[in-house]
Amino acid sequence: MTAQLIIIYATAIFLLIGSGFVLVGVIGLLKFDDPLTRLHAPTKVGTVGIGMLLLASIVHSFLLGDPSMHETLIMAFLFVTAPISANFIAKVHIHRRACDTPPSPPRDDTWSTLDTPEKDRDLETAADA
Repeated sequence: MTAQLIIIYATAIFLLIGSGFVLVGVIGLLKFDDPLTRLHAPTKVGTVGIGMLLLASIVHSFLLGDPSMHETLIMAFLFVTAPISANFIAKVHIHRRACDTPPSPPRDDTWSTLDTPEKDRDLETAADA
C-alpha cells in the first residue's frame, strides 16, 4: 500500500465517522422531547462530528499537495464555542422554567473545602481514644 492510498482510506474513515455522528445528532434532535435533552445531541455533532469532517478535509488537502490549516482554526473555534453556547442555552431554559428544576444540593458546608465535618471529627477522636 502506498502512502497515497492510506491517506485516501483515512479520509474516507474520517468522513464516515463524522457523517455517523451528524446522523445520530439529527435523529436525537428530532426524537427527544425535552429542550435540555434535545440540546445534548447537537453538541456532540458540533464537536466530534464536525471535527472529524474537518480532519478529513485537512488530510485530503495534504494529499493534494496544498496543505491547509484553516480547518484547525475552525475546529478550535467550534471546540471553544459549542460548550459555552450549550451552557447558555441550558441556563435560559432553567431560568425560564421550561424544564424541571434540578434538585437542590445537600446541606453540607464542607463539600468544596478540606474541612472535616464536626460529626466526622467527633468519630475520629472517639476512634483514637
